[in-house]
Amino acid sequence: MKHIILKGRTIVEGRRKAQALVSSKPISFLGGVDPANGKIIEKNHDLYGECIKDKILCFPHGHGSTVGSYVLYSLARKNLAPKAIVNQMADPVVVVGAIIADIPMVDQVDIKRIKTGDMVEVDAYKGVVKILKRRMS
Repeated sequence: MKHIILKGRTIVEGRRKAQALVSSKPISFLGGVDPANGKIIEKNHDLYGECIKDKILCFPHGHGSTVGSYVLYSLARKNLAPKAIVNQMADPVVVVGAIIADIPMVDQVDIKRIKTGDMVEVDAYKGVVKILKRRMS
């Protein structure tokens, strides 16, 4: 497979490679993610029960309280945070969380082209997301 390259905008620099975890719904880190284990706990969320640890977390944007920034930071301190974040449109809560937690982040990416389980590399120095390998269906 030829790599699929998606161009975006750098928010927090860094480069990480991991499996993608993709949601079509916004994520609230305060109340939507369990700070004790990194699992999505928001009822009726399409990623309910999934763990964000060591994933490339792709979602449209964040929502909710500014305390969500600190939840993301706390997850990083406990090694429960995603390796990188890819958004369609960055919002201040997720941006601040990614900055203080030092999580590479890119936005303005068409996340519908990425599937959960794809092997993805985020090069947030260049603002590029590469789909290296599609998940086996």
